Amino acid sequence: MMNSYIKIKTEIIKHFKKCFPILILLIFTACQSDDDTLSPIVDPINGFWLSAEKGYILEFTDGKDILYNINTAGCSIQDDDFIPEEFFGLKLDLASENELIASTDLSDSEVKFTRLSNQNPNCLPDQISATEDPQVNFDHFWNIFNDHYAFFETRDINWSQYESLRNQVTADNFYDILEGLAYLLEDGHVSVIDEENGVQIESGDPILLERLNTNLSGDLIMDNIDDFFDLGNEKLITIVTDYLGGNFEIDERENIIWGLINDDIGYINVLTMTGYGTDFSDELTTLNAVLDTIMDDLEASGVSKLILDIRFNDGGYDTAALNIASRFIDQERISYFKKARLGDGFTENKPFSVGPRGDFQFTGDIILLTSPYSISAAELFALCIKDLPYVTIVGESTTGAFSTILTHVLPNGAEVGLSNEIYTDAQGEVFEVIGIGPENEENRVPFLSTIDFEKEKDSGIERALELLSN
Repeated sequence: MMNSYIKIKTEIIKHFKKCFPILILLIFTACQSDDDTLSPIVDPINGFWLSAEKGYILEFTDGKDILYNINTAGCSIQDDDFIPEEFFGLKLDLASENELIASTDLSDSEVKFTRLSNQNPNCLPDQISATEDPQVNFDHFWNIFNDHYAFFETRDINWSQYESLRNQVTADNFYDILEGLAYLLEDGHVSVIDEENGVQIESGDPILLERLNTNLSGDLIMDNIDDFFDLGNEKLITIVTDYLGGNFEIDERENIIWGLINDDIGYINVLTMTGYGTDFSDELTTLNAVLDTIMDDLEASGVSKLILDIRFNDGGYDTAALNIASRFIDQERISYFKKARLGDGFTENKPFSVGPRGDFQFTGDIILLTSPYSISAAELFALCIKDLPYVTIVGESTTGAFSTILTHVLPNGAEVGLSNEIYTDAQGEVFEVIGIGPENEENRVPFLSTIDFEKEKDSGIERALELLSN
């Protein structure tokens, strides 16, 4: 077994872990006339394509391709030199002359684009918004959410009352006002990032910090989210030292830790749902190779019980979560539904199934450990296995932010992320805001607590061991 000092990965993936990019493959055709002369090459994809649910327009030409963002306030350019190959290994299917389907192995769903007969009038060259004007940028920000955000009702926000803030916006207070509105939503998938001006607003950080600090005191209380990495690392050291006895395995990218707690109980800690491959093309291949090794070790060990830990997991790719879930599922079943905001309604509510994968699936007694830090694809993993008859959840409720992040760019170049999709479990229940957690109060155990750090123990694992020993 490998014995090493574990550090939590500090790579920021929130803004890109479930973000849905679009791939365009250029398809060239040439026609030969009767006199054997070649006519000019015509690319059938050239033109303008609209995804109303995402607020995206794609323009394809024989030169640079462009990705536009549209909302009620107007049009802005997200990428004026759109190079499909750089976007997450995405694929394009020209389903018909007027329908384009974009998909990627790293997302659980596809995005449909419809051909526009003419360029959207809001996106004509003289109509595109590219300005530092704070009031114009506020108009775009407010309308991006008003047009595409899925959870105003769920989060009890009357968004319309904040439109009048436009009159108060200046260059000096622009980001302060946006920060105030973002924090109102308390959504871990809402963000505003302006790298040029050093602005990074994370809507979910204040409430997450409050939840993580609930059972901490004194010097252990965290002042900001970055402080979590030190405490989390200390907690991981306790786990691998005191519960795994210093004997554990970890994959090459340090994303999953696994080992044995005793002769009958195994332990797997999935730290993230991204970053397994060297690039997008081998992400899932590498992940599944790691999972094959883990499951082989688990089968060879002969353990009949397992602790699955996603308390440190800040999300990533949906399909990574689904591939991991498939190793603990006994039979294919509908695991969840998903729909996206579209105008005043939603797209079709589509079912998604997950079935067994690999040579061996562990279907003995499982304790799933969850925490407020578990977000996004980590929550999707919990959504897929929570109702299995052999799974019991211990810990605290997850963040409650499931949606793939929709990204738009303001006229000043700042990137805005927001929740555009609603996930439900197989029974139709929505866990946005409330998260997924233990059904029984006796299984609600703090993720971080002063007592645990003082006694160098892990109350979540202790409770899991109690349940598995009964």
